[in-house]
Amino acid sequence: MSWSHPVPRISDEERQQRIARLQASIEERGVSGLLLGSTESLRYFTGLVWRPSERLLGALVTLDGIYYIVPEFERSRVETLSRIHGEIVTWQEDESSAALIASLVQPGVKLALDDSLPLFVYHQLVDVFGAERLVDGGRLIRNLRIRKSPSEINLIKHAMSLTLEVQRRVHAFIKPGVRASEAVRYADEQHRALGAHGGSSFCIVSFGPATAHPHGADSDQVYAPGDVVLVDTGCRIDGYHSDITRTYVLEKPTREFARAWAIEREAQQAVFEAARLGATCGSLDDAARRVLSTYGLGPGYALPGLPHRAGHGLGLEIHEEPYLVSGNSTLLEPGMCFSNEPMIVFPGRFGIRLEDHIHMTDTGPSWFTMPAKSPTEPFA
Repeated sequence: MSWSHPVPRISDEERQQRIARLQASIEERGVSGLLLGSTESLRYFTGLVWRPSERLLGALVTLDGIYYIVPEFERSRVETLSRIHGEIVTWQEDESSAALIASLVQPGVKLALDDSLPLFVYHQLVDVFGAERLVDGGRLIRNLRIRKSPSEINLIKHAMSLTLEVQRRVHAFIKPGVRASEAVRYADEQHRALGAHGGSSFCIVSFGPATAHPHGADSDQVYAPGDVVLVDTGCRIDGYHSDITRTYVLEKPTREFARAWAIEREAQQAVFEAARLGATCGSLDDAARRVLSTYGLGPGYALPGLPHRAGHGLGLEIHEEPYLVSGNSTLLEPGMCFSNEPMIVFPGRFGIRLEDHIHMTDTGPSWFTMPAKSPTEPFA
């Protein structure tokens, strides 16, 4: 298989369609516009990628168009960066970016805010607009971002395929005496070799009892024969994440581990089968816990059992809506993408997380990557 084949990036045409939908939502909400910060939503709508800092750089989307809010000394750099068309308006170091924004919107009309804006930006806006004119635009943004387009799904599929291959290579790399840090470094190298130019966006490698810590331990463990191995890693392609976890042993599994692994896989499958169009996100978490409870695990978040939600949405952010957590009434729709990872933790002994992702099609759920085969065969 060729890993370097090009995957189409998100086109300017698609971003313009996103802006049009956003403007329709702005008009329906009756606000003067939406202010985006240096966030993943800025990238989603405009294509502009910028690291947040103590200076506001973002975009104001109104019914009239897009205004990039930029410190004057950064204008020349922004002009070189990929973004859809919009007017660049600037503010000097001794001026107020909030006052500049106020000059671009209708007087007296409310302004919606990207809910990922820093608090200091909000306070500056309050000084100019007053708190009563500022409204939360988070739901407005998430309602548009939660359903992925075919282009987005293809990018995630490609990222997942790279990471699955990295998982295979890490599996072959682990030998007695290998440190977790060495495996992490190797995963990063392999992501880069396969075309993920930023390497691993994250990587957790745990051995033995450290696998019971859902997000890894601080210590650098050394693999010894018989240890349980947990590898959780991902990369980004055009900003879109992959995220796959495998848990296995390299030797014959103990009866205890084999039984626990089978329960974990059964719970993961139950989540997949519960992922019907129109089902609530909370019902998927409930499905996983029902399986665990039949084996005396839990209840709820009690250990041994599942200490966290059964899954999370994924896209430009590694954790985003929809969340598979009990009580979440969000209904599953085509285009939604989310992880399936009902981890089982046995404190002080080991943990098992099998994580693959699902995207909802017009006919139901579909795997991005096929689940693991057995405790010693982590790939289908």
